[in-house]
Amino acid sequence: MFAAFADRDLDGMLAAIDPDVEFLPVTANLTTGGVPYRGHAGIAQYMDDVAQVWPRLRIEPQEYREDGDAVVVLGRVLARGGGMILDRPTGWLIKMRERRIVWMRVYATPEEAVEAAGR
Repeated sequence: MFAAFADRDLDGMLAAIDPDVEFLPVTANLTTGGVPYRGHAGIAQYMDDVAQVWPRLRIEPQEYREDGDAVVVLGRVLARGGGMILDRPTGWLIKMRERRIVWMRVYATPEEAVEAAGR
C-alpha cells in the first residue's frame, strides 16, 4: 500500500484495502474536519484531497512491527502545501483482516502509534 501511495496508484492501493476501510490521516484535520475517510470511495476522495492540500507529500515507512492483526509502521512524513512544510517522524497503526487493511490511523509521532497499539 505504501509503495502504491508513493506512485499515486489508487488501484494498487485499493488492492490492499478492504472495501469497508476506515482511514484517519492527519490530512483529515484540514479536509474533513477530522472525520475519517471510509470505504474505497473515501480513499479515492483522500487521494484527491492530498493532491489539493499537499502538492508534495512523501511518506517514508522505515520500520514495521507486527502484532497479530495489527501493524505499527514507524517512519517520516515530508510534505509541502498551503504555506506549510512538514518533515517529521510519524507513525501509522494499521489493522488487518484477511491480509487487507480495514482500519488505519496516522499519528503525529511514532510514540503515539506505539502507545495506541498497546491499548
